[in-house]
Amino acid sequence: MTVYATGVIFDDVNFEDPNCWRIDQYVKRGGYAALKKILSENITQDEIIAQMKTSGLRGRGGAGFPTGLKWSFMPRSFPGQKYLVCNTDEGEPGTFKDLDIIVSNPHALIEGMIIGAYAMGITVGYNYIHGEVFEAYQRFEEALEEARKAGFLGDKILGSEFSFELHAHHGYGAYICGEETALLESLEGKKGQPRFKPPFPASYGLYGKPTTINNTETFASVPYIIREGGQKFLELGKPNNGGTKLFSVSGHVNRPGNYEVPLGMPFSELLELCGGMRDGKKLKAVIPGGSSSPVLPADIMMQCTMDYDSIAKAGSMLGSGAVIVMDETVNMVQALERLSYFYFEESCGQCTPCREGTGWLYRIVHRIAQGHGVPEDLELLDSVGNNIAGRTICALGDAAVFPVRGMLKHFRSEFEYLIEHKTALQAWV
Repeated sequence: MTVYATGVIFDDVNFEDPNCWRIDQYVKRGGYAALKKILSENITQDEIIAQMKTSGLRGRGGAGFPTGLKWSFMPRSFPGQKYLVCNTDEGEPGTFKDLDIIVSNPHALIEGMIIGAYAMGITVGYNYIHGEVFEAYQRFEEALEEARKAGFLGDKILGSEFSFELHAHHGYGAYICGEETALLESLEGKKGQPRFKPPFPASYGLYGKPTTINNTETFASVPYIIREGGQKFLELGKPNNGGTKLFSVSGHVNRPGNYEVPLGMPFSELLELCGGMRDGKKLKAVIPGGSSSPVLPADIMMQCTMDYDSIAKAGSMLGSGAVIVMDETVNMVQALERLSYFYFEESCGQCTPCREGTGWLYRIVHRIAQGHGVPEDLELLDSVGNNIAGRTICALGDAAVFPVRGMLKHFRSEFEYLIEHKTALQAWV
């Protein structure tokens, strides 16, 4: 549940109203005004992309790539079919913001995709939705039907010469399908495994045609940018970090949930919005950008602001914006054991370093946690990590290594203590 919102995607959304997602409610909040503005004023594709670049909007799925620049890669003069794809395959532990968008404000996503299609000369789009949230998928299908009946989707939208059709696609709950090329493979009906790159999707994507892929939150930010202007969106955040960002805050806080706040907000303020630490405990560590981002200890995290540059400078990543807060009671060996097990289970098995290496990482951490570790295990973890990172087709291998490196960098003493005292941790509840 979203408990705090300001500015862009969830501004004025009444979450207590079970019909807040309906098209009539969205229109009352200014919805589809940006699309009407584009079509009535004949705003050009170049002008839209220029506004996107001015906004400083960066991909909200984790990579943080500038959206306007990505849109400019689409060959608009390509004579055949082109595709627009939304990545709602939200499977990273700690991330649950995109689910809130398609449940509480799906028309913001739909309008954002229509505008993106117009800007890139695309007539067909797909929203790939994570397979374990079927009710949310059904909600999005209902929203699509509302948009079609209102004339915002289909042939000659609002009497213009622009046509665009958008479809929902139900995924299968595989974490690997959040990787954009694995998503495309799954969308085509094949096994969801990443493709070699290059070629990149902009030139060879869905069904071998030029394709642009963005995250749910990215598309949902677009209507505000076109309606209010890219400069205003930029000024909501800070240089190189324009706009607001949805942070999924979980763990040992009093009010976990999704928080839409300006990029650049001090972490201490975000923690205060969440009601502070649960049961009055002390903050020990934070994973700031989803399970694949390296952990940061409390003293470093409390000096950070919530934006791409500050978190990167501290040695981690803003990623998807999934903030996992851990208090003083957490044993970091046990936390890493759980994370390593996830990546071991979710590896698609295509690349040998990832298929075999994630299993090695998990088994080594598991035996340390069970009191069977030896001093050489810490060097072995480093060695295995070095043989995974940068040696796989997609970034899942790196994602499995980053938590290990972060834990060993900042909390190595806890691993050494368990190895020395042969103390087995209580099983994770």
